[in-house]
Amino acid sequence: MIDSNENKNLLNHLNTAVLLFNDKLNLVYINTAGEILLADSSRHLFGLNAADLFKSSDPALLANLHQCLTMGESLVDRELLLDRMSHSFMVNLSATPLMKGNGVSEILLELQRVDNHVRISKEEQLLSQQNTARLLVRGLAHEIKNPLGGLRGAAQLLNLELLDLNLKEYTQIIIAESDRLQELMDKLLGPNKPPEIKPLNIHEAVERVRQLVEAESTGGLTIICDYDPSIPDIKADRNLLIQAVLNIVKNAVQAINNKGRIILRTRVQRNQTIGRQHHKLAVKVDIIDNGPGIDPDIMERIFYPMITSRAEGTGLGLSIAQSLINQHNGLIECHSEPGNTVFSIILPIEV
Repeated sequence: MIDSNENKNLLNHLNTAVLLFNDKLNLVYINTAGEILLADSSRHLFGLNAADLFKSSDPALLANLHQCLTMGESLVDRELLLDRMSHSFMVNLSATPLMKGNGVSEILLELQRVDNHVRISKEEQLLSQQNTARLLVRGLAHEIKNPLGGLRGAAQLLNLELLDLNLKEYTQIIIAESDRLQELMDKLLGPNKPPEIKPLNIHEAVERVRQLVEAESTGGLTIICDYDPSIPDIKADRNLLIQAVLNIVKNAVQAINNKGRIILRTRVQRNQTIGRQHHKLAVKVDIIDNGPGIDPDIMERIFYPMITSRAEGTGLGLSIAQSLINQHNGLIECHSEPGNTVFSIILPIEV
């Protein structure tokens, strides 16, 4: 059934873990999602008996496999606790006996983490909220930007007519503040041209950000790089991606007050779902700082424009970063606790 390369290729594209056991309950096949779920490679797992593979898990799991083998009956949607590498999580189990001759020759086991549905739902909700906020902000920015030009022009004309230097000072304030608002609106509206998508090594962008941040550092900042050199090229706009990463790293620098540790880490993610779009490969860029953490009161709104815990901040950096990553069909996730804040940029790798 799974011997052909075509069948194996199809199974490796599934998000569901698929394991095949022989009539002795020894593992004879596992797909890519199964390797990820069990946190081990097929090379190490092949030949293992189910009793050894699931020895720390819910005893009902092994009992279900024996029932399927002896009774020849399928099991559907059984929730069980799976334990691997000292990490426990709930899975949804389905087992199908494969008949040959007069008995069961193999068992096809499907496992899916129960929290996968919750994670996908949260990602969809996050993307929806960010899209709504971005559309609202762009609409408001346009409405504010339109009269700004007229306001500035009128102030310039008035400035030329006025002879009193004290009065000119007021018109110059209007002109300066109009320029500041214009710059702010331009940031909210984002780039005015489509991204220039080209093959890009993710480390080229991350390294450029590291160089820029270290050049501005006053000396109390430590940046640790933990890169996976095997990551394939992605398709991205180099300048936009650098800007997105830079905004997040600068946010981390400000969080630790330019005195602390930031880790830049890259990894490959297999069978990654962004929203409901499945990607066989994705790159994950983690920006980790050891600052005080993000205030829980603003955590769920951290990517909204104008949301910041700093009195001098504009609250635009993370919002712009998320907008730029969305243009690349990616996602930014954030997890924070005191001493460990992680922003993760996830971008699909086209293969």
